[in-house]
Amino acid sequence: MNKIVVSDHESRKYKINDCLLKLPVAEYRAAVRFLPKYLDISLNTFHNYRNILLNDSQDIPHEKVVLLEKLFELRPGELYNKMIWTKPLREFIKKG
Repeated sequence: MNKIVVSDHESRKYKINDCLLKLPVAEYRAAVRFLPKYLDISLNTFHNYRNILLNDSQDIPHEKVVLLEKLFELRPGELYNKMIWTKPLREFIKKG
């Protein structure tokens, strides 16, 4: 099995690490223990979520993203580190 090493300076797709690093050390440790249990995922999966890079095709399931945004007191869409721009559906339909 090849271990994938992700350096600290690489851009992450989600702001999970940013949110965790804002916490005091004791709260950070408690959060890292609590979050996988609350999200009903393994600790390894949680660390994988934290290390998804900006251009990776891997994503966190939407339900988990919504829970993380609420837990970190973020507005919907704020956990994602990239802005998504598109026209409204009606504009595409009118052109077709």
